[in-house]
Amino acid sequence: MSQDSTTAPESARKLSGRRRREVVAVLLFSGGPIFESSIPLSVFGIDRQDAGVPRYRLLVCGGEDGPLRTTGGLELTAPYGLEAISRAGTVVVPAWRSITSPPPPEALDALRRAHEEGARIVGLCTGAFVLAAAGLLDGRPATTHWMYAPTLAKRYPSVHVDPRELFVDDGDVLTSAGTAAGIDLCLHIVRTDHGAEAAGALARRLVVPPRRSGGQERYLDRSLPEEIGSDPLAEVVAWALEHLHEQFDVETLAARAYMSRRTFDRRFRSLTGSAPLQWLITQRVLQAQRLLETSDYSVDEVAGRCGFRSPVALRGHFRRQLGSSPAAYRSAYRARRPQGDSMPHGVMESMVPAQASPHSRRAAAAASTPGQAAASAPVTEHGKTSSDMYATGPSRPSLPGQRSAP
Repeated sequence: MSQDSTTAPESARKLSGRRRREVVAVLLFSGGPIFESSIPLSVFGIDRQDAGVPRYRLLVCGGEDGPLRTTGGLELTAPYGLEAISRAGTVVVPAWRSITSPPPPEALDALRRAHEEGARIVGLCTGAFVLAAAGLLDGRPATTHWMYAPTLAKRYPSVHVDPRELFVDDGDVLTSAGTAAGIDLCLHIVRTDHGAEAAGALARRLVVPPRRSGGQERYLDRSLPEEIGSDPLAEVVAWALEHLHEQFDVETLAARAYMSRRTFDRRFRSLTGSAPLQWLITQRVLQAQRLLETSDYSVDEVAGRCGFRSPVALRGHFRRQLGSSPAAYRSAYRARRPQGDSMPHGVMESMVPAQASPHSRRAAAAASTPGQAAASAPVTEHGKTSSDMYATGPSRPSLPGQRSAP
């Protein structure tokens, strides 16, 4: 999914007379990854008017003294400095070299000035950390690579970080997830400026889809954020991941952490960047995704083994997070899998938690067709049934790849 503003926020400013909308400044720093840096250069720096793509004027600006060293030891010399940003209607920060080190103050000042004069500010991947350091993301929705989202949320608590999105358009400030999502956001900018036909023509030239469905959830893994490793909460999180098939709710996790629910919610969000309930639902969906890939359990059985009360609850959350139904996801996954790549012997038994009943483990070990696994217990929240809990919350829009900002 992508979060896309349909109207400019009230905070958007009129573009200064000396700035031009068709001028795009790309701000490069030493130590930046070469791939993310090349994305806006390729999208906005090549004349493709013969293909029906309106032309932009590109200004490649050094955010600090050069030469700039990139990944692989390459050295670059930017033809412009920070002063050139004063002419740009769009300023792109492709990436930042370190999520723990502060960007140069001069570059942050240039970004603030550009924003105040109405320029559109864009952060690709870890470029969001530069925008956050400049204060441009305060009180706004934003995203970055899922692996760095918890750090962004912890370092800048006033930023509303959503690690599920491929990109977030908040009108005059835009951010994207990692690497290829930068292409998605740049195509979105072209679409916003010149329409779907121009963006489609550019996508054909780049040999990429004009709009991808889904979000970052499909790429998430179960590893814990680096910052949580030494925190007492890590033990609770690890326990939850090992017991997704069992009946427990956020109150249970808070009790295991010896905290009140309110304190637990606050601590959990500060460490992971996510509300505990949303995190729990996401982990259950990820577990369902793995079972759909590695087992022959029916969708009903997968729902039970992941803590969902019913297949309806699983389907709803699965579609909202991954953009397809469980059955469609399994079919697409198996269609991509090489012929003859059968499921490893014993995978059924390994998928059954050690805490499952002996009957369940015997059934799973012998299972060769769906219908033989016992469903696990539901999760409840504040006395609600699981069906009530999973039925609540904002739903995703029907248009793949977009969501309107509130």
